[in-house]
Amino acid sequence: MGSDSATRTLAAIPAFNEEVAIGSVILRCSKYVDDVLVVDDGSEDRTADVAMMTKAILIQHRENLGKGAAIQSALRHARANSYAAMVLLDADGQHDPGHIPELLGPVVRNEADIVIGVRKRSTSRMPLYRRFGQRALDYLTAFGTKGHLTDSQSGYRALSRTAIESLDLEEKDFSIESEMIMEARDKKLRIAEVQIQARYDVDGSTKKPFSHGFGVVDRLLRLIAVRHPLLIFGALGAILFVAGIVLGLVALDTYKRAPELAIGYSFLVVTFLIIGGLSTFTGIMLNVLPPTIVRTLRTRGK
Repeated sequence: MGSDSATRTLAAIPAFNEEVAIGSVILRCSKYVDDVLVVDDGSEDRTADVAMMTKAILIQHRENLGKGAAIQSALRHARANSYAAMVLLDADGQHDPGHIPELLGPVVRNEADIVIGVRKRSTSRMPLYRRFGQRALDYLTAFGTKGHLTDSQSGYRALSRTAIESLDLEEKDFSIESEMIMEARDKKLRIAEVQIQARYDVDGSTKKPFSHGFGVVDRLLRLIAVRHPLLIFGALGAILFVAGIVLGLVALDTYKRAPELAIGYSFLVVTFLIIGGLSTFTGIMLNVLPPTIVRTLRTRGK
């Protein structure tokens, strides 16, 4: 561990109602980094009190704003205090702090800007619904970033000084993990992976898994639609437009065989052509809008 700003490292722990586990997580992290930061995201228990007893740095949100908001607070603190690297990990003990040196290694050696802890070796102990949801979100994130990562939803990750300075994140909830990857891809940051062990007998999530999963999917689709509008709106518009043309040809063929207007087919043809055209136009317009306007649209869509 270093002592000056050029080498100082930080472990940042977003926490919500984690009084049972937070103390041991902080103490174990302190063996591997210079400072430990706890971002208490509006906890209703003694999470903040326990963090202060361990002498960790504490940032408190007055209300529960979401994991993404806690990570944004951690990034602001890391930027303001010129840390060379930062590790993000969960407060419930699911992530083993013993892996911190492995995650920091590629960052310290200047081989990567973001290092993600891949839970591959422990997926056999992951509940089936979580394994399925994780894979679905992995593929959706890969679709949005045009590049595949083994475990895009892992919250255990290390960030270099370059990543700390350049990441400009806005998501407030768990979708921030995918947003971070999308932002990193856009800014040409180097991403690496290391394998870790994770525990699933300590899952303290306060969110219902299915509603949480659908919420993340909804935010991911919004992110992809705004960041890559032609990918979403353009593809959808093209599909609908082609479908309209095909139905139009069917309607013409029907009219030739029996000179009566096929009202059902005609209605679908007009609907598909109009929606397809509007969707394609929307994709093109969003694709050429200045980034400042796109950012405003993203904010209003939350």
